[in-house]
Amino acid sequence: MPELPEVETVKRTLNRLIVGKQIDSVTVSLGRIIQRPDDTQQFALELAGHTIQRVERRGKFLRILLDDLVLVSHLRMEGRYGVYRKDEPVEKHTHVIFHFTDGTELRYKDVRQFGTMHLFKPGEEFTLPPLAKLGMEPLDESFTLDRFKSVLSKRKVKIKPLLLNQAYVVGIGNIYVDEALFRAGIHPEQMANTISDKQWAALHQAIITTLTDAVKAGGSSIKSYVNGQGEMGMFQHQLQIYGRKSEPCAKCDTLIEKTVVGGRGTHYCPSCQKLKQHKS
Repeated sequence: MPELPEVETVKRTLNRLIVGKQIDSVTVSLGRIIQRPDDTQQFALELAGHTIQRVERRGKFLRILLDDLVLVSHLRMEGRYGVYRKDEPVEKHTHVIFHFTDGTELRYKDVRQFGTMHLFKPGEEFTLPPLAKLGMEPLDESFTLDRFKSVLSKRKVKIKPLLLNQAYVVGIGNIYVDEALFRAGIHPEQMANTISDKQWAALHQAIITTLTDAVKAGGSSIKSYVNGQGEMGMFQHQLQIYGRKSEPCAKCDTLIEKTVVGGRGTHYCPSCQKLKQHKS
């Protein structure tokens, strides 16, 4: 958490709040957040005087584009951005503050302290970690059924951990994998190379629909996620399978079960998502 819909929501919110603002200075109080450059003073010095042009997203990463720099930010488990007036009290666990010339500030807060920031020259970010080896964007026009199948369908791996692997498809985390697999009627432990063409088509559409619906709802506020204005996402009220252990399935009334797949807590309906051993 956050996954693609939450990061997309933060992106859209920040585009409304910080585009056109010029950075006067930067305060870093937790050095390990800054991964590139490895000197926090250099990080702050390089950003001073630059103006934010727009905010984009690649997978679960934010790309904050300035006039001739790109800041790549990963929120990890609980990272948040918020815009404040400079005279407002700074909350605990605020680790990076971008001070703007107009008297406002973009503050990065991270209770778990797992978030990262990398600074690049434009275009350089796609050739180096952490963006260099990311997979398909599921809400992009290039995410076609043929491409999706060609990348995944021959792999002898359980489908859930395969979908969680950001080298193949980006942005889909634990919540939305469970939801998409349920919508497609596929067991999370089904081996990818045993999934039928019909199921691949259903899964491809389920991923797109699930993520699109979640973006429209502003993401899911599970645990502590809020967007850049402190507002909660609402998609958690539309979740059909995730977090609903022992509740009746919305499709068949069978009680939803929870197991562990690839080290992740996994929800599924044993009736709607039967584990099949061979292609149908």
